[in-house]
Amino acid sequence: LPTKTWIEIVSTAHRVGIRSSSTMMYGHVDNPRHWVNHLNVLRTIQQHNIEAGIPGFTEFVPLPFVHNSAPIYLAGVARPGPTLRDNLAVHAMARILLHNRIPNIQTSWVKLGTQGTQAMLNAGANDLGGTLMEETISRMAGSEHGSAKTVEELTTISTGINRPVTERTTTYGHPTPR
Repeated sequence: LPTKTWIEIVSTAHRVGIRSSSTMMYGHVDNPRHWVNHLNVLRTIQQHNIEAGIPGFTEFVPLPFVHNSAPIYLAGVARPGPTLRDNLAVHAMARILLHNRIPNIQTSWVKLGTQGTQAMLNAGANDLGGTLMEETISRMAGSEHGSAKTVEELTTISTGINRPVTERTTTYGHPTPR
């Protein structure tokens, strides 16, 4: 999908009241210049939303490329995923470039595992995502970090590095008591 078309679609969705997440897969055929350009596009869209009084994006989710079984990697076109330094840089850049626009930077425990997720929470992320029910995309690409986590397991990830834990809804509201 061309960038211009994606911008039109997501901007239209926001204008009619549909909130969305924003994402970026990285670590395959890209480089830091691509990351900054992508974050600038998201920042511009969200700035327009703010000026128009439209909620827009709920969060930004950096998605590290999982290469093990990915066809693009197996065909020799992509590199073997991002390095730890790449992961840290993307999460930190997102926190800086999206500041005051997209407040939530989510890290992917499915792709990064517990230690990687904890490192990203210390590098700019403030959300480690949800429990999921049966994640298959990352697993099919070769991720070995599981397809579901309980609330207790997610809590342990955050408390293991002394980060506060707050349960939230998909749109970052407060859930109703059970």
